[in-house]
Amino acid sequence: MRVAMIGGGYVGLVSGACFADFGSSVTVVERDPAKLAMLRDHKIPIYEPSLDQIVARNVQAGRLAFTADLKSAVDGADVVFIAVGTPTRRGGGHADLTAVYEAARAVAMAATAPLLVVTKSTVPVGTGREVARILRETRPDICFDVASNPEFLREGNAITDFIEPDRVVIGIDLLDIEGAARAEASMRQVYAPLTAKNTPFRFVSLESAELAKYASNAFLAMKVAFVNEMADLSEKTGADIAEITACMGLDRRIGDKFLRAGPGFGGSCFPKDTRALAAIAQDAGVPSRLVEATIAANEYRKEAVARRILALAGGEIAGKVVALLGLTFKPDTDDMREATSLPVMRNLLTYGARIQAYDPEGMAQAKSMVTGDVTFMPSARDAIRGSDILVLLTEWDCFRKLEPQNVMADMRGNIILDMRDIWNGPAFIAAGAVYHAVGRSRTA
Repeated sequence: MRVAMIGGGYVGLVSGACFADFGSSVTVVERDPAKLAMLRDHKIPIYEPSLDQIVARNVQAGRLAFTADLKSAVDGADVVFIAVGTPTRRGGGHADLTAVYEAARAVAMAATAPLLVVTKSTVPVGTGREVARILRETRPDICFDVASNPEFLREGNAITDFIEPDRVVIGIDLLDIEGAARAEASMRQVYAPLTAKNTPFRFVSLESAELAKYASNAFLAMKVAFVNEMADLSEKTGADIAEITACMGLDRRIGDKFLRAGPGFGGSCFPKDTRALAAIAQDAGVPSRLVEATIAANEYRKEAVARRILALAGGEIAGKVVALLGLTFKPDTDDMREATSLPVMRNLLTYGARIQAYDPEGMAQAKSMVTGDVTFMPSARDAIRGSDILVLLTEWDCFRKLEPQNVMADMRGNIILDMRDIWNGPAFIAAGAVYHAVGRSRTA
């Protein structure tokens, strides 16, 4: 298959590289000159484990190319994927679809033959039909089929999620029987290696596919928000959140995924998609109180972390040094979007704290997002050295290997807040720490 991928961001780049690895000939369209230059120079503008290897392998094999020329990419393509950004619009939770509709018009103008156009971006219900209207209104002389193919990629695990997915969801226009049949046949072909592995495929309506993406992320976000509230309750009642979630996870109706307590969810998906789903529900006249509560609970959680640090410092933190380990919203990514570390740093700075921060991949982005008395350190040990309080926010593997004796020798103070519960509390206590873990009233 000949594939054009409009957008070389996270979704477009991962998807384009993986489709090329499946055997298709893929051209990724990226309009940002800096990103395009990096890609052409075999450099990856995002951090995603093993993505660089897949890109290099398929560029060398001649199956993957990058261009700013949408027209040349679309000319001769069998399938065009739209994978542009859909950020939250200012003043509300609605997704901004400007880039999606601009891409649809550009694709229509560039098309020279019948074409399947697939929305890969996360978009609200009704977007697929609007894309179809734009395509056919712009070029009534060409037959366009449309589909929606939402991605379910976890940052840090995106390659595995693409090549070994739980399911592939594809929305087609069920009102157009012939077009739907053509779209299904083409999508099965572009995903042929997964069909051979008996991956579950779900061909549904355009509307169902669009809503399935939001519903999935919102449900997972609710699990995260729920377990964080249970963690707070555990600390107040003498329970242990790790023991509670272990019991919960054994129930097959619940499962053990997304039951890790922490400082709140962030990233490019959960915050944006929960807000968008709440807006969609409001517009439809059926407000989603659960989703709205999830959003509010998560925002409260993120803001509460700095207040918790202030309380551990005895209510006075001005002039004290706080070491922050982990700035990205999760490990194995450089993504700082909606990361808990941002409100934590901003609030600590208003309290007068001095911050020494370290993250393996996220500091370049973080430097442009926070101003004030923040020093970005070259290593975890450097961040810890001379600190009064140590706070772990993101559970990078390199932080798990820190030795309690070395940590306490490097610190000036002895207060440790482990917001991911990855360290051995008794070992830190034995080394002289006043150790606090999320969701636990005890550390033994």
